Amino acid sequence: MKTILVVDDDDAVRQLIADELRDEGYRVLTVNNARDALKVVEEEPLDLVILDIRMPGMDGLEALPRILGLKENIKVILNTAYSIYKESFMSWAADAYIVKSSDLTELKNKIRELI
Repeated sequence: MKTILVVDDDDAVRQLIADELRDEGYRVLTVNNARDALKVVEEEPLDLVILDIRMPGMDGLEALPRILGLKENIKVILNTAYSIYKESFMSWAADAYIVKSSDLTELKNKIRELI
């Protein structure tokens, strides 16, 4: 079973994504900030991280290189409400960039493609 970590400070968004991915048959772990995400990346065998960008404390663009530094082959999808970060070179290290939507079809398709 593939394991996905969902990192998002919005409880409703995090729960929606987790529920949908569990329905798809994935093992899903969730955290609400980047610092906790780094701990999980270190401790758990993960296949993919879904990472929000705008979060209190450390944001997703700051966490991204740290995650890849811990596990260089892990797949990361930036999942944000803001399309403006797509042009930032900081986001280029991610495997995908998806603008949040209540319709998770694009996100689920990208996950299937990556893992």
